[in-house]
Amino acid sequence: MRNMRIVLLGAKGMLGKALKEEFEKVHTVFAFDKNELDITNESAVRLKIGEIKPDAVINATGYNAVDKIEENEIDCKMAEIINGYAVGYLAEVCKNLNIPLVHYSSDYVFKGDSLNGYNEDAVVNPVNKYGVTKALGEKLLQNSTDKYYLIRLSRLFGPKGESEMTKKSFVDIMLELVANGRQEIDLVDDEKTCSTYSNDLSRLTRYILENKLPFGIYHGANFGAGTWYEFAKEIFKIKNLAVECNPVPANKFPRPAKRPNFSELINTKLSKQRSWQEALNEYLQFE
Repeated sequence: MRNMRIVLLGAKGMLGKALKEEFEKVHTVFAFDKNELDITNESAVRLKIGEIKPDAVINATGYNAVDKIEENEIDCKMAEIINGYAVGYLAEVCKNLNIPLVHYSSDYVFKGDSLNGYNEDAVVNPVNKYGVTKALGEKLLQNSTDKYYLIRLSRLFGPKGESEMTKKSFVDIMLELVANGRQEIDLVDDEKTCSTYSNDLSRLTRYILENKLPFGIYHGANFGAGTWYEFAKEIFKIKNLAVECNPVPANKFPRPAKRPNFSELINTKLSKQRSWQEALNEYLQFE
């Protein structure tokens, strides 16, 4: 296997950390986080990637403060740049160097009203501003280069990233609540989608690049869909924790941004990822 030179952006986030560890096993990784290379600085991005001349660029950056983006114009503009316009000029740089760009998107680009889920070619129709910024990134990516891998995911969990901006995953939030004495939790049971283990997604990304799979859109979430209620129940079952879980509708927790109700990511191009239950079990063995 030929050693590849990989530029990794967003290297200290949850996904970025997993990607760095996975690719460093066999490839040379030039890892950058915001402090080393700010993706909102277009000239710096163009200069640095042009200097390195890598074999591929992996963009694991993203601004996903969903409710802040919905409420605050400054946050919305930041999301437009990071999730949208920056993807466009990254794609242009990669096109000029004749190399592939890997970029990650979200189930939030879909409306979430299809009980059959969404395959890779489903029509994009976001229901909140965050989803709009991710859809913008998808559009600019596809308009700016032919050599792209657009990988969609949902409900990412895994070892916490090293960046101060990295959010805790739902898994870690649930465990923290119980550690702080919570014995009963109300959980949304009418929003269903897939979960994605960061280590599995990183391995999938490496497989796609190493095997030079056809360019285009891929769905990288773990197999099977579930609600937050079902996800939490599985967490507590695996950890053998006695927690009373109450299924409730989403409207019990009013939030500024609307969420898709059913946005399962259907994978039709690759072998199915292992189930989210199996991935969750592996992750929790180390927690």
